[in-house]
Amino acid sequence: MADDYLVRIGKLIRDARQHRGWTQSQLAEALGTSQSAVNRIERGNQNISLEMIARIGEALDSEIVSLGYAGPMHLRVVGGRRLSGAIDVKTSKNACVALLCASLLNQGRTVLRRVARIEEVYRLLEVLGSIGVRTRWINDGVDLEIVPPAELDLAAIDADAARRTRSIIMFLGPLLHRMDHFKLPYAGGCDLGTRTVEPHMIALRRFGLDIAATEGQYHGMVDRSVRPDRPIVLTERGDTVTENALLAAARHDGITVIRNASSNYMVQDLCFFLEALGVKVDGIGTTTLTVHGVPTIDVDVDYSPSEDPVEAMSLVAAAVVTESQLTVRRVPIEFLEIELAVLEEMGLDHDRTPEYFADNGRTRLVDLTVRPSKLEAPIDKIHPMPFPGLNIDNVPFFAAIAAVAQGQTLIHDWVYDNRAIYLTDLNRLGGRLQLLDPHRVLVEGPTRWRAAEMMCPPALRPAVVVLLAMMAAEGTSVLRNVYVINRGYEDLAERLNSIGAQIETFRDI
Repeated sequence: MADDYLVRIGKLIRDARQHRGWTQSQLAEALGTSQSAVNRIERGNQNISLEMIARIGEALDSEIVSLGYAGPMHLRVVGGRRLSGAIDVKTSKNACVALLCASLLNQGRTVLRRVARIEEVYRLLEVLGSIGVRTRWINDGVDLEIVPPAELDLAAIDADAARRTRSIIMFLGPLLHRMDHFKLPYAGGCDLGTRTVEPHMIALRRFGLDIAATEGQYHGMVDRSVRPDRPIVLTERGDTVTENALLAAARHDGITVIRNASSNYMVQDLCFFLEALGVKVDGIGTTTLTVHGVPTIDVDVDYSPSEDPVEAMSLVAAAVVTESQLTVRRVPIEFLEIELAVLEEMGLDHDRTPEYFADNGRTRLVDLTVRPSKLEAPIDKIHPMPFPGLNIDNVPFFAAIAAVAQGQTLIHDWVYDNRAIYLTDLNRLGGRLQLLDPHRVLVEGPTRWRAAEMMCPPALRPAVVVLLAMMAAEGTSVLRNVYVINRGYEDLAERLNSIGAQIETFRDI
């Protein structure tokens, strides 16, 4: 029996390594061991401690086992079922993590309403708790209360939790106002290839923050004499880069102009939250933001982040791929207009209600009903652009949608180094996707999906795309080690089951 467990653990480690694109030698180097030892572990021929399993999981950014549970979480999907009824979109994952980081600006009590209960949020809460911030779920676990200490204890930071989220980099903007020097672990998160932090550094240097990256940590030093004396031009119109600049500007005693700023949904939510803190922000929704900072923020604030347009797109894609009629409620329409325009071109049959406001009083919502449609491949390629273009995180869903359309669709995912590669996992389920280069995939449809058992891709959106294809495939599929999905979606399997899917969660170790 013990040998059987070792074989199963070894298989999980091998699959996680291969999905990350590592050789046994690369994993051995990361662990400080030999390639032959990794080979023995993967074949189940070597006893392995929980400590070593944890180290391997950290190196591969994969939940090999979960302490306190039987093992990593998997999904068993009985496909070929039609969805029906209605489902609400939950609050934005990316807005919630930005607001958790922004709570460090405030010396008062922050309450965030309907916070997404996802692994990414849990990791940030672990980090916040480790440095002295008191957080607790209130109102039957729906809302989150955050109360900071007078002084943060960064020496006690939970480095393991910090390394499992890319959002930790958004601590830099608030921290430069709270201490003259500090250390933060390197940011982690999805395996999407090299994503430089240099655009963050360029923006934050204007506020006197100098960063040296050594030994797995960012070492921050703040020169209080440095102030932004002219507009900050971001070298990348990135969401987290813009958010970091906003967080730095919020407590800068003066006016900061940020140009080439992202105007995406999570940036707008952050701006609305900053206004609730007493920071005036001009130009919300544009690429030029003018921030009227205040040196001290000590207020009790209550804020409701808006709904998640990427989750909304996930649910629309689920209906399209399974040829179902489904009503998706509370859709933030202004952040899905391009996606819906493309789907209309492809032949999607849908309608929407008149617009109404989200709980933040600013974001426009609709209820969207999707019906089974005969889709044709779009004439133009699918490619992302900064808002108001097609959202970067919604591009993977078009791989599954294009797979059920008649004809060839070119998807150009130019932002990330290797996310497009993971889309070819759909071929295991009957898809016909040809990888032209690390950024371009040619999708041939329509597809006759077939069931399969496979490892979850280590990137959030491609992982959900695989799950949606499994829901469309006749028979029973298994998707192993779905931690990455839990990072970005709350109770996704249970919620899909509520509208007609048949997905079972299980653990096998």
